[in-house]
Amino acid sequence: MARRLRFNGTGSGVNGCPSIHEDVDSGEVIVHGPPLTDPADIAQLRHLGEGEVPVVVPRELLVDFGPTEVGRVPDIIDLDEFDHLFTRFEHTAWRLETRRRYASDEATDTYRQFMRGEPVDWEGVDAAWCAERREQTALGKRFERVRVIDTPATPGQRYLLDNARRNSEVGETIYSLHRADADRLGLPEEDFWIFDSRLVALLHFDDDNLINVELIREPAAVLRYAMARDAAMHYAVPYEDVAAQLAAEE
Repeated sequence: MARRLRFNGTGSGVNGCPSIHEDVDSGEVIVHGPPLTDPADIAQLRHLGEGEVPVVVPRELLVDFGPTEVGRVPDIIDLDEFDHLFTRFEHTAWRLETRRRYASDEATDTYRQFMRGEPVDWEGVDAAWCAERREQTALGKRFERVRVIDTPATPGQRYLLDNARRNSEVGETIYSLHRADADRLGLPEEDFWIFDSRLVALLHFDDDNLINVELIREPAAVLRYAMARDAAMHYAVPYEDVAAQLAAEE
């Protein structure tokens, strides 16, 4: 079975070599770079086993993207503390949504309206949440989301395309990204928020219910999520484009 490898980063700029990857299951680190080939250099190496290939990488690559701990104790917060993050950040909050359904959506009256084929009346829905978003955006803060869409889109994803109208009205900017593009880009199959490009809130689910949130502050780890954000934003399109496309196919 193939390993599940996560790209940690590269120190080479645009050409992608040398780089560091990490096995997300075993924690093993894979480093690739130009091979060390001079026999005089190789002769100085100790314990170079048969089949092993020495490679040369910049020190900065290991410092910036290599794991700094053998094991990390997750910093888990509850959902109330998570809510406070949306008023404490300074300038940007960005989310990637990758799941095909969310149990919290399916428990709402608006979801049932949508599934019956009725126009959803978003006025007055989650009034406190809407008021908070408006207050924060009035302070100059930005909220953005990229939502991954399957082909065909699931009922939950279609519902969120309709829900995006409400999000937009309170100041959020919503984009869509096709699953094929997300897979091609190697985006993490995780839901997360990035706050001010320095704090990641990784969302943990159980049977499509959000149960808690893990805070990630390690700069190299935050950078990996920021790189995923930049790739997603490059290929994402305004949600209205995908909504119009799906409507035309009906």
